[in-house]
Amino acid sequence: MNKYSCDTCGYIYDPAAGDPDNGIQPGTSFDNLPVDWVCPICGVSADLFSPQ
Repeated sequence: MNKYSCDTCGYIYDPAAGDPDNGIQPGTSFDNLPVDWVCPICGVSADLFSPQ
């Protein structure tokens, strides 16, 4: 699974870690994130992320 970075603030979404603080379990691929998931740092939507 690829990591994705936020184009706005540089946050890295790592599927191996997930985003447990926002209910995303480790092992969740970027493509399987909920449609309403946003960057936990700056709040932009997932469509403003780029693959690493």
